[in-house]
Amino acid sequence: MLWSAFILGILGSFHCVGMCGPIAFMLPVDRSNTLKKVSQISIYHIGRLLAYSLIGLVFGLVGKSLSIFGFQQQLSIIIGILMILFVVIPQKTLNKYSFSKPIYKVISSIKSSLGKALKKKTMDTFLTIGFLNGFLPCGLVYMAVFAALSYGSAVNGSLYMTTFGLGTIPLMTSAIYFSQFLKGKTRQRIQNLIPVFVIVIGGLFILRGLGLGIPYLSPAPVYELASSSINCH
Repeated sequence: MLWSAFILGILGSFHCVGMCGPIAFMLPVDRSNTLKKVSQISIYHIGRLLAYSLIGLVFGLVGKSLSIFGFQQQLSIIIGILMILFVVIPQKTLNKYSFSKPIYKVISSIKSSLGKALKKKTMDTFLTIGFLNGFLPCGLVYMAVFAALSYGSAVNGSLYMTTFGLGTIPLMTSAIYFSQFLKGKTRQRIQNLIPVFVIVIGGLFILRGLGLGIPYLSPAPVYELASSSINCH
């Protein structure tokens, strides 16, 4: 399922350009020095990856605590259903129950810190901007967080979010170099694929949670495998 993180990152980056694009366009990169510009952009991306990795680590730990109590399969089904609901339910309805409302003060603080960082040009500034950028609320990040939560492992959760972040790098880098990159019908067509892909991933998580005994796709529960092993002896 790790491949889904990278594809979600690639497709999601078309959404990211709209949401985080203004920050990318405003990066105080040195446009007179190509090598310096590349290193500054790279550090910015490292900052984003660190943020995603930390988010994945935290939610992976939460998922692990739930899996200890035997809820991992149920959690996988619930997350799959939530992913599909987020796509199927009209955006206007979702806006009434914004997940960002409880943390508006935190988001405001992040935006304020970003504003201050954007005025500087030191190398550590790009790491700070990228790191703070990774914590800004985004629907596609929520989807990736759901997936990280279902893994029931801090390491796998962190790895999933990092892979998601890697998928966003190509287009976000292009956005910094070319502010008009992929505008119009092409971008809209690719954005239309995002809900379809999220539904597919949601379906796969439900399938995995059902434990139908299908290798790699819907493996049997661990206790069933242990039971059959005991019977064999």
